[in-house]
Amino acid sequence: MDFSLAFTPDLVAVFLTLFVLEIVLGVDNVIFISILASKLPKEQQAKARNLGLTLAMVMRVVLVLFAGWIITLKNDVFFVGDMGFSWKDLILIAGGLFLVYKAVTEIHHKLEGAEEEHGSGVGRKTVTFGSVLVQILLLDLVFSLDSVITAVGMTENLVVIITVVVLSFGIMLFASRFIFAFVNKHPTVKMLALSFLLLIGVFLVAEGFEIKIDKAFIYGPMAFAIFVEALNLAYSARKAKRENREQHAVQLRPQYPDVDESVAVHSALAGAKSGGSVGLSRMPVSGDDAPAAEERQGLG
Repeated sequence: MDFSLAFTPDLVAVFLTLFVLEIVLGVDNVIFISILASKLPKEQQAKARNLGLTLAMVMRVVLVLFAGWIITLKNDVFFVGDMGFSWKDLILIAGGLFLVYKAVTEIHHKLEGAEEEHGSGVGRKTVTFGSVLVQILLLDLVFSLDSVITAVGMTENLVVIITVVVLSFGIMLFASRFIFAFVNKHPTVKMLALSFLLLIGVFLVAEGFEIKIDKAFIYGPMAFAIFVEALNLAYSARKAKRENREQHAVQLRPQYPDVDESVAVHSALAGAKSGGSVGLSRMPVSGDDAPAAEERQGLG
């Protein structure tokens, strides 16, 4: 491993390439952390977000320092038929399956689960600060392992790799608050982010089985989807401005409380005059007995 620092054109190109890769990976981290942190009480969300990113940076720097050992994780430890599996493959498969599980679970909750306010704890199991932090670290381990192996494959200069990691995480730490607020403010963006995480999870599983997928096929559609969603948000904002009204986020499910309609029906058909009435026809249906000779009216 090399700790020297000589500013050559090749080294600068490697630095810029690694920096872009770390920023992209950092956005993935922030999105996942934002979704997990949103389950906590509001006073703990910023702490979980900042601590999760800081620990992720420390973990990645430590992995870079042990890059020589990390490289050995690519060696096969057992075979299934003709296919060999290394510790790297197993970690990628486990991490990808976990990411798929979390993404599908969150999508199901957003579409079918009980509605709740951020951090209220209503409608789902109580989520602890420690459990959220453990989940963040598990996914950071998977992302970091793949990132470090890629970085070491591009350069052996540890100063460059560590500098890129620290700079990118500094930017993500600053931007995480705004990304967190934006993702949680717009449900459609949050659903899009969960779809991205699901896609990345499938990509990690495929990579663990040595199925090579060009990352352009992953990040290209993601970039196009972000562009389309940005157009939708811009259109909604301009329309709300023209109509002089406040812009409201699209709700993934109608937020109507569960009401026992039998209470209203019983009240409308009660025998007492105070029972109320229901105006479903030209002649209101009331609690009083209607005259026998009165012609029954229809709903029209």
